[in-house]
Amino acid sequence: MHDSTPPRKVASVTSSAALPFAALLLGNLALAFGPWFVRAADVGPVAAGFWRLTLGVPFLFAIILMSRGNPVQGTRGLWGILLLSGIAFAADLASWHVGILHTTLANSTLFGNSATLMYPIWGFLVARAWPTRQQGLALALAAIGAGLLLGRSYELSPQNLFGDLLCLLAGALYTVYFILMARARAAMAPLPALAWSSLFGTLPLLVSAWALGEQVWPQNWGVLIGLALASQVVGQGLMIYALGHLSPLVVGIALLTQPVVAGTVGWIVYDERLGVPDFVGAALVAVALVLVRRGKSPPGQVASSEAEAKT
Repeated sequence: MHDSTPPRKVASVTSSAALPFAALLLGNLALAFGPWFVRAADVGPVAAGFWRLTLGVPFLFAIILMSRGNPVQGTRGLWGILLLSGIAFAADLASWHVGILHTTLANSTLFGNSATLMYPIWGFLVARAWPTRQQGLALALAAIGAGLLLGRSYELSPQNLFGDLLCLLAGALYTVYFILMARARAAMAPLPALAWSSLFGTLPLLVSAWALGEQVWPQNWGVLIGLALASQVVGQGLMIYALGHLSPLVVGIALLTQPVVAGTVGWIVYDERLGVPDFVGAALVAVALVLVRRGKSPPGQVASSEAEAKT
């Protein structure tokens, strides 16, 4: 049986998918370097989160205005939701950045992305529906994989386990952020929603950094500018663009490049060597991330692009 699709159309489809796929890979690569920037910063981890948002927000609003977008379009009646989402985002970054300093870069990235597994669970609760067999398998594999990684961390150092738990807490807080942003995204474009929630997250992070006695004012601005551009502007910007053009399965598989890149950086820069249990646990979580995206979403669950664009 011959393919009846005209060659020009095939070439056009392939070409149209090439740019979003390249954006997806570059976005994941940029996001994977975020934990390294947090460690390299000469300010406290919560203060690093404050500068990530403070330096990144002007770029986000500039992109909206340069693309002739309206940053306040659709915001009517949503300021409370955007404010709460900013607070949740700030709490997520605070927990995650502290956790990054107490565990491996690979684990911090993997557990930091755990919201992509927690968010579907919220969807099942809202819909009062059981997960499909495939999604149930994904959640079971994720639990086993996380258990292996947590056990391995405690074997290496109790401090590593503390860091892992903080990163898991960050994943739970990021899930709250998803839930709030899903309501905002129903009426707003993704980039303005991200810009406003980021803006509202700056003050809570600054207050928290001061309360914890962290150094807030940096000497080396380059690292913090790199963190803001890589995580808040380039990484999330490219991911949001790619999510509008690619399937969830492709995005899910590409997301797995983040812990691989972060783990490689940790190995080279900090000599964070991974053992067999680490690879097995990470592989199980990786399979779970792919499976949970292939399954059908439960009724009432709203997709959010930010749910795929974790820091």
